[in-house]
Amino acid sequence: MEWFEALLLGLIQGLTEFLPVSSSGHLEIGKEILGIETTDDLLFTTMVHAATVLSTIVVFRKQIWDLLKGFFCGLKGLKVVSGENGGKRLECNDQTDYLLKIVVSMIPVMVVGLFFKDQVESLFGSIHVVGFALVATALLLFFSDYASRPGRKSVFPENTYRNGISYWQAFSVGLGQAFAVIPGLSRSGTTISTGLICGVRREVMAQFSFLMVLVPILGETFLEVVGGEFGASSVGALPLVIGFVSAFLSGLFACKVMIELVKKAKLSWFALYCLVAAVCIFIFA
Repeated sequence: MEWFEALLLGLIQGLTEFLPVSSSGHLEIGKEILGIETTDDLLFTTMVHAATVLSTIVVFRKQIWDLLKGFFCGLKGLKVVSGENGGKRLECNDQTDYLLKIVVSMIPVMVVGLFFKDQVESLFGSIHVVGFALVATALLLFFSDYASRPGRKSVFPENTYRNGISYWQAFSVGLGQAFAVIPGLSRSGTTISTGLICGVRREVMAQFSFLMVLVPILGETFLEVVGGEFGASSVGALPLVIGFVSAFLSGLFACKVMIELVKKAKLSWFALYCLVAAVCIFIFA
């Protein structure tokens, strides 16, 4: 991989990570166009994903700090109280409650990472898998836009949950994230759509979707570093650094600008884009 190819792929990753159009799918499309062998570049993919996670941490640093500060302060006040039906429940502050829901959302993707990693990695390198997954992303975005349109009665109870999301909704969103490891199936699109279908408000889902991915991707990067994947990669150190910096800087821009777009724009427009991209893949690939 040349340095300019790493620069372009880093830009693609950073600009598409925060839109519901699948950054991993666009990375595969970019590699196909540039003629890069994708089977040897999973480390590069992990590194540019880690770069956009780092940009998420920078943008959400205040919220993350408030959550961590509230969590550690709240540990002192944890206590078990009697529930409405005579059972017992854990009483905690809002920050601890929010972090626990993020932990719950991480369970499905952790299961996939531990038991199905080889099967997932085998999907990378196939541009046609990306095409079919983009179609699935488009259908999910269309359906969630329809299900969450103003004035439409939700099949789920009125959203009165603490922090705007319940534990079962967090787990459902986590299931969406687990399926989104497939290249072309947008992580943000899948998680946000799943949340909307389950009755979570869009402004709540936008932040939760971006924060819930921090630990899984950083954990995967750490495991690859510890496991010696850097030495085994065919990608040189310079392209890795350039790709990382490119994805981080473009991710900073995209995260600040695009989050508001995701909150307010109709997801069906992104669905239309995914369909067009899929059709182009099937015609030209």
